[in-house]
Amino acid sequence: MIDILINVTLLAFLATTAVAMARMTNLFAIIMLFGIFSLLSAGLFVVMDAADVAFTEAAVGAGISTVLMLATLALTKDHQEKRPLGHRPWLPLGVVTITGAALVYGTMDISSFGDPLAPPQTHVAPYYIEQSMADTGVPNMVTAVLASYRGFDTLGEVAVVFTAGVAVLILLGGRRKKQRLEIEEGGNRDA
Repeated sequence: MIDILINVTLLAFLATTAVAMARMTNLFAIIMLFGIFSLLSAGLFVVMDAADVAFTEAAVGAGISTVLMLATLALTKDHQEKRPLGHRPWLPLGVVTITGAALVYGTMDISSFGDPLAPPQTHVAPYYIEQSMADTGVPNMVTAVLASYRGFDTLGEVAVVFTAGVAVLILLGGRRKKQRLEIEEGGNRDA
């Protein structure tokens, strides 16, 4: 019962945050709400016992993405410009609708959640359960799957986080260098 209450509460917070982001025009507030949305998503992943996904969402979604968006905001205006009166966003609406329909169509063939006769349950899971200790030497099956069987995937996730961190440093470093040059040029003009 408590799990259902936590899930419903997190879902309500996610929906409220999404609606608030859609209605605002202050970009700083929207960026902060994006960070909150990512933290709420990470909390939802923790409740679903997906700690690795929760960690990645917290690090990339709430951490690095928020810093990147704030750095971008420092280089742009802080408010969204008003759309022209005759502007109709039909193209974005069409793309989103077609993509959503394709995703729904793609899920029609997926086995039901927890189906014991689904291919992952009949082929992949038994192999991991029976052979993970012999193949990897790691007693924890989840760790064996993440660190050994999915090692390249985990390495890819680490590479994404590292690349995002380097991008943030480059953005922030470039901004400081530009400000320093502007200050120096201003001092040279006055002399």
